[in-house]
Amino acid sequence: MYARVGISDLKISDAFRSNQASTTTSKNDFEDNWKFFGTLGVKGFYPFNKTFGMGAFLQGSYYFSDFTDSVSGTDNGAPFTTELTVKNLWDVNFGISFQATVPYGIKLYIGPYACYSEAKTSLSANIPGLKFGAGDVRLENKANAGGFAGVDLPLAKGFHLNVEGQYSASFSVGAAITYSY
Repeated sequence: MYARVGISDLKISDAFRSNQASTTTSKNDFEDNWKFFGTLGVKGFYPFNKTFGMGAFLQGSYYFSDFTDSVSGTDNGAPFTTELTVKNLWDVNFGISFQATVPYGIKLYIGPYACYSEAKTSLSANIPGLKFGAGDVRLENKANAGGFAGVDLPLAKGFHLNVEGQYSASFSVGAAITYSY
């Protein structure tokens, strides 16, 4: 079992793109950075031999803060500024991996995963042509499956550096230093 606290960014492509010629915006993409999240999970590993094995994990994350970004533009020639808020963002992930241990205790792993995430969004003003509109809209991820690969490097007694990349609708990468006792 494990618990993590981290910092995340959120980017939503084309969140502010207008679908009407009479509405123009100063930018198309939503972006907010440096929001804290917490993760609880469980993982297991079954070794086939000293070199190869198979593992699985199940984890859930919740983002403690709302993500916000604002956009300005014109609607039928009238200027506007509005703010999009993404709140109550959470996700659940399940995956399996195949692992190989190479010299110096370095572990390489790769596998598929399934995920589900959800959030509510609200736009501070109803602007015709913007896809989120006024009121709450449920936000979901584009892809519910993907793949991941990583490396676990032993550092000092009990400490490890873990670097992992994931791909579903887009690519992301992260790193963590862990201590096992």
